Amino acid sequence: MDRETRVFAESHFRGLRGRLPGRVGRTPDRVDFIERPDAFSYADFVKGYLLPNEPCVFSSAFTEGWGSRSHWVTPGGKPDFEYLLRHYGDVVVPVANCGVQEYNSNPKEHMLLRDYISYWREYIQGDYSSSRGCLYLKDWHLCSTPAAASCRSLSQGTPRRKTCSLYPCTSRPTGSMSTGTPWTWMITALSTWGPLAPGQEEALRDCHGGLPYDVTSPALLDSRLYPTRHLCGPPLEVTQEAGEMVFVPSGWHHQVHNLEDTISINHNWVNGCNLANMWHFLQQELCAVQQEVIQWKDTMPDWHHHCQVIMRSCSGINFTEFYHFLKVIAERRLHLLTKGTGPGEVGGGEGAGLGPQQAAFDVGRIAEVLASVVAHPDFQRVDTSTFSPRPEELLQQLEEVIAATVSL
Repeated sequence: MDRETRVFAESHFRGLRGRLPGRVGRTPDRVDFIERPDAFSYADFVKGYLLPNEPCVFSSAFTEGWGSRSHWVTPGGKPDFEYLLRHYGDVVVPVANCGVQEYNSNPKEHMLLRDYISYWREYIQGDYSSSRGCLYLKDWHLCSTPAAASCRSLSQGTPRRKTCSLYPCTSRPTGSMSTGTPWTWMITALSTWGPLAPGQEEALRDCHGGLPYDVTSPALLDSRLYPTRHLCGPPLEVTQEAGEMVFVPSGWHHQVHNLEDTISINHNWVNGCNLANMWHFLQQELCAVQQEVIQWKDTMPDWHHHCQVIMRSCSGINFTEFYHFLKVIAERRLHLLTKGTGPGEVGGGEGAGLGPQQAAFDVGRIAEVLASVVAHPDFQRVDTSTFSPRPEELLQQLEEVIAATVSL
């Protein structure tokens, strides 16, 4: 990020005056296609898509150097099962059954990758049908496994934030309506997306307040079950070719329909541009939990603590962990600004290329969110006596650095 882009971004958030970016929006008529890497800068991405929270598609030219495009597919563009078996055959992977609905998701099991590939081959030979149903390998955190020595060469970016999914071709969507995989690109095959701008999904809630499992289901035509469906505008439909990347902005609900056997790599992201959205989401999650167990508030010891425990089991994170997440990022940015380099930046590691302008922007966004966290009554009930630094101390550090970097 250069200085001009940082000033632009900071001005953007000042203009929101505390409102969240992209919380309610209009679904655009089309999605921009970014064709040439040499004609598109990070500043272009920040101003055109990241700040306004708009989707776009990057051409396959952006991924030409990714190792996965040469290693994971055959010359004919199909998944290279033999390569995957040689390198990852004994890795245990999570597999979902997309033919079975369990609440608003699919039940999962774990199996060896070689067993899943054996199933996949049988599924193809059976004309894309199996008595076991349609299974897909979903959200495999490849880079957290011992077999991940070559993970960095698979794609550019931070390897620990990548997940991989392998999808057999299906005649219906394999994904449920969710806020899942913002950075996704397909190594093979085609994929049709139906992104829906933030806030539009509210019209798709059923009479019980739940979101639909499948937005292509005929049940959505039942006005008694979905009384506000007619208020939802048409979703975008994007066909993603092999090697292309789709940027799905924060808060955009979407559903995937795989048209061929597909391998995808996903980068789930959070940065200064959507950090406030993440904090808002966590507050909503806590409120939902509290409403569910409100009848025990006066009789359950440590009711507020138990709400945080339940929230973590549902969302994977609670207020305490969110603070530690902010702390880790804040300390890296502070280190870069005060020492001139950040942890992991030597030798092209994690954080490489992060400059002082980006770090200063992030510090400002973290400080704004942390101030809200510290003031939240439920966070004030959290025992922070063992936190180092204490939340108020970290906030003071951030504010001091912000004051010192105004002229940066």
